[in-house]
Amino acid sequence: MKLLKFILVFLIISCFTYGDEWHVKKGSDNLVKFTSSTIVLDFDGTTNNIDGYIYWEGKELFTGKNEIYFEVPLNTVKTGIGKRDRDMREDVLETNLWPITYFKGNIVNVKQNKNQNKYTIKVKGKMFIHGVEKELEIPGDIKIENEIMSVTSNFSVFLKDYNIEAPSLLAFIKVAQEIKLNLNFKLEQSR
Repeated sequence: MKLLKFILVFLIISCFTYGDEWHVKKGSDNLVKFTSSTIVLDFDGTTNNIDGYIYWEGKELFTGKNEIYFEVPLNTVKTGIGKRDRDMREDVLETNLWPITYFKGNIVNVKQNKNQNKYTIKVKGKMFIHGVEKELEIPGDIKIENEIMSVTSNFSVFLKDYNIEAPSLLAFIKVAQEIKLNLNFKLEQSR
């Protein structure tokens, strides 16, 4: 009898709980890009391979308890030069030990723009790279249109924060500590 009461209470509470969950939509139009600089040149690494979700409880967008999680398999990032890709994976990022990078956190600030389907957000959480988790605040923009959520974000990470030694190009030109990240990807609502 107690079990039946518990199930009944759980079902009633579930009926009154509102929330939403959106998952990354797989596709070639997703972009995760890093830009690395030296005194001589800049170069990019890109992938469209990103996975994750945004979840929140409540009737309003992004309100109540929320969670955001995204991950990128680092072996999918390409710079356009095979040797540089191999060196980056094997010697710099050591992807045999840490094959993915991820961010897990919460939306801590939401500002709805004049256009009703655009939002400026700030998320706070932990970024995991090269075996190290570091607390970060990341800005972003979200646009919801035709049942698709588009997310864009630009921010930087620093190699030393993740115990990564800045590699050298041409044996004497060091890569800068700051790595600029540009994310642009789409999510669709879970049904």
